[in-house]
Amino acid sequence: MQPIGVLLVNVGSPDAPETAAVRRYLAEFLGDPAVVRLPRWFWLPLLHGIILPLRGPKSAALYRKVWTPEGSPLITLSKAQGRGLQRELGDGYRVEVAMRYGNPSIESALERLKAAGCRDLVLAPMFPQYSGTTTGTVVDAVRVARARRGESEPLVVSAFFDDPDYVAALAASVRSRVQDADVDHYVFSFHGIPLRYVTAGDPYREHCERTAAALAKALGLPPERWTQVYQSRFGREEWLRPYAAEAIPELAKTHKRVVAVCPAFTTDCLETLEEVRMELGHDFKEAGGKEWTVVPCLNDDGQWLAALAGIVRRRRIPVELP
Repeated sequence: MQPIGVLLVNVGSPDAPETAAVRRYLAEFLGDPAVVRLPRWFWLPLLHGIILPLRGPKSAALYRKVWTPEGSPLITLSKAQGRGLQRELGDGYRVEVAMRYGNPSIESALERLKAAGCRDLVLAPMFPQYSGTTTGTVVDAVRVARARRGESEPLVVSAFFDDPDYVAALAASVRSRVQDADVDHYVFSFHGIPLRYVTAGDPYREHCERTAAALAKALGLPPERWTQVYQSRFGREEWLRPYAAEAIPELAKTHKRVVAVCPAFTTDCLETLEEVRMELGHDFKEAGGKEWTVVPCLNDDGQWLAALAGIVRRRRIPVELP
């Protein structure tokens, strides 16, 4: 029997924590019209003429802070997820890992699946909450690549923002790392997107709010013991609020022991390891906080991989943007 192909796709990472590699990666990422929805005649000269020359060296320095001997944390951990999911699914499936931007590429992963004899494909974008900037662009890229090969449409795993097994794995991960009696407050931090994307119909904010509420319920937290924030704002326009950079220092004034969870990320990466753990942790302590604890992403956690295997087997259809 032919194995069923499974493709796990995350955002991506530069090949090295060096300026040239980071600029190549950012050019592909920020050049995607699904990520930055501005007229190309305006955005591309700005991106290549100002943003990349300025941001490339700064981002490379940040990547060097989290880089490991094995390479990019996102790539290393994503491959560990792929190996773990392969064990969960068994010989009837063939799991490959790809990045929407950078390497390993979607094209190369599809080639490996084809060589393994996989006709049918289950596409699993590794974003619990749907956004056109993440799941949407991954689905489009894979559909185009499959169509170019004359291959069938992939079956797509839907956003799993409130999947009971996913939420249970999140809650178990939190409980395994902190004692509730030692925590004054919890912060659930999600990657932000521009407000106008949501106004135009992107369901991301609703999905984030539902994930946060489900996780708080699973942990038995009343409303006054947790706060939802959005991180990683870029540019000057209005993004989803509250902004983590503003909310965290305020929390430090009244809550000295805070635990941060990042439910929008299934895999640790620059945003969770540097921005949340280091940068926001520094801001928290500068504002008077004492203990800033960041729960690692689910990564290759066994309970999470079992939940992901169940999600893949169900092969649900994604929420589409209007």
